[in-house]
Amino acid sequence: MYAHDEFEPDHSTSPTAHVIEELELYGYRPAEGEADPRITPEDTAIQGAVADIFDALISTMADTSLDFDLDEIMWSTVNTFHRAVERIERKLDDNEQAQKRLQREQDGSEVKSVQLETLIGIGQSLIERRDSIETFRDTAADLFLRSTGTPWSPRSGSRVNHRQMTSAMIDSRDFLAAKRRVDNEVLLPAGPKIAFSGGDTTDHRLIWDRLDQVHAKHPDMVLLHGGSPKGAERIAATWADNRKVPQVAFKPDWAKHAKAAPFKRNDRMLDTMPIGVIVFPGTGIQENLADKARKMGIPVYRLAKGSA
Repeated sequence: MYAHDEFEPDHSTSPTAHVIEELELYGYRPAEGEADPRITPEDTAIQGAVADIFDALISTMADTSLDFDLDEIMWSTVNTFHRAVERIERKLDDNEQAQKRLQREQDGSEVKSVQLETLIGIGQSLIERRDSIETFRDTAADLFLRSTGTPWSPRSGSRVNHRQMTSAMIDSRDFLAAKRRVDNEVLLPAGPKIAFSGGDTTDHRLIWDRLDQVHAKHPDMVLLHGGSPKGAERIAATWADNRKVPQVAFKPDWAKHAKAAPFKRNDRMLDTMPIGVIVFPGTGIQENLADKARKMGIPVYRLAKGSA
């Protein structure tokens, strides 16, 4: 035989050999449709890794010609983790529907029972993955706030922390949809709701002091505001983010309502029946909110510029 090796056909590796080779190179790695028994990283390890990422970005880009791009790069870094959370959420939704379908199909057979148990295991793995990625995102969002002075929020949709059952920023459309789906407790923060609206200002001390007073009286409050990227509402959003108060951003739907968007937004905000409305001087938009609130019997508190 050895004298005639050139006549011996080539043999492909067996399936068993392929599996062993994969294990040697990469270790055990479950398929997408299997439950993953591997543990997720510790929160302290995640926080350290994210801090290293931001330290590297800031030390490399700050005080260089790339300084103007730094804020956007840091925002995108947070958004990378946020998008990963959204992808896992979609898989969780599919897993939930599959579980419901199998629950209806249960006929007492072992096959159906094992299939359901497998789906439950996959769902649990997805929940653990989502919670860990949320820790990545929320740690990055805290560092973004610390570095830029501006709270991070997604361009659209919500930023929800399922592990703590609180939210740093909830889009009003998600909030009102959840109000109609009372079983979705994550997107519907419990507690008295305080609406806030204001115009352009940098008087953060006055706004923080008044919100601190309200928070002291209502520790479980939920802040509603217009989601403006500047002025009084941005200051209020930063306060809520700093104080870990759930907030709901009611952004005007310009595409749907055009010039009437801010006033339609006021209606949606008042539909949630806040226990009070705080108004900082601004435009007719704030006056419209205050007038409608008074007609509904909701107390209105005005903050005067330069007051203590």
